[in-house]
Amino acid sequence: MIQVRIAEEKDLQAILEIYNDAVLNTTAVYDYESHTLEMRRQWFRIKEAQGFPVFVATENGKVLGFSSIGPWRSWAAYKYTVENSIYVAADQRGKGIGKMLLEPLIKAAEELELHTIVAGIDATNEISIKLHKRFGFKEAGHFTQVGYKFGRWLDLIFMQLVLKTPSQPVEG
Repeated sequence: MIQVRIAEEKDLQAILEIYNDAVLNTTAVYDYESHTLEMRRQWFRIKEAQGFPVFVATENGKVLGFSSIGPWRSWAAYKYTVENSIYVAADQRGKGIGKMLLEPLIKAAEELELHTIVAGIDATNEISIKLHKRFGFKEAGHFTQVGYKFGRWLDLIFMQLVLKTPSQPVEG
């Protein structure tokens, strides 16, 4: 049975493998180089320091996928907006794991009194686009030929979910 829980340091090797597969074999990440375990540790520590959760989907102790939210842009007025990331192991796709990993991100964003979740998705990733639409995300922008990978230009779609929170926004 697949379960979703908060990620722990012990999950980082599996998270790294899933992420690097996405870097090397998909257009889910517009990067060319694999990351190292130390890079993933740093990423994880930053998430913890910022108070943003990382979730993992597991079955029989094996990490099948992970998700997280983090700052969308660094300027102060964007503090109520985050960007989400969801990655599922290549051999586990199509089992509803992405759905299981997106649900707690939305709940966490609401609990953190955030207002908007943004998702940057490669325009050819129809599965991710459908997943986000299922949770109420709407297309907010389509940027043509902003990435180049695997010998072709890539379009990036931004999707957005506006939450009912925060109850009382604060400036400063």
